[in-house]
Amino acid sequence: MPKKTTQELLEIDQIREGVILLKNKALRGVLMVSSLNFALKSDDEQNATIYQFQSFLNSLDFPCQILVQSRRLNITGYIEKLKDLEKGQENELLKIQTTSYREFIESIIKEGVIMTKTFFIVIPFTLLESQGTPPSAFLKKPGVPALTEDEFQRCKTQLWQRMEFLAMGLRRCGLQAIPLTTLELIELFWGLYHPQEAEVGYYPEIPPELTT
Repeated sequence: MPKKTTQELLEIDQIREGVILLKNKALRGVLMVSSLNFALKSDDEQNATIYQFQSFLNSLDFPCQILVQSRRLNITGYIEKLKDLEKGQENELLKIQTTSYREFIESIIKEGVIMTKTFFIVIPFTLLESQGTPPSAFLKKPGVPALTEDEFQRCKTQLWQRMEFLAMGLRRCGLQAIPLTTLELIELFWGLYHPQEAEVGYYPEIPPELTT
């Protein structure tokens, strides 16, 4: 039995115009969301943030998925730049300070792995929703035909309306949210399946025709 490729196992059919199109012809949009330091806020500010986020969740009439991506932060290149700066520093005092700073950063790395977290919200939409049909019925429907260009654009418009609604609700909670572009979506999924390469900042060259 021939082995299936990763692409065959993925539910993604294509990514275009900042929209993920699944094989069942459902659409997905992705917002990247900022973070806030909740622990540094006063009790009143924390309670206000919690209340606002609760109100935001209660205002939603469609499902969404919150995704937290944790990745090891690779700062090898930063350390190398510090070493070069240290070697080229003519001022002895500044050279000593640069050396001390580099050694401090290296000591932090030795104590443990430094992780970085990125937050996303995935928003769904289907063609049948635009026709007033629940999305659950869409998923059970066999042999879903390909979307026409007009259907895709209509669904995309309504998907972006949902994303804008989410972004406004998150702003009330003190968070910023921006939609990922086609290129950013491709890099996100490539990084999920190639974590070691993504960790060091390597991404394959993407043809221009795939980034629209």
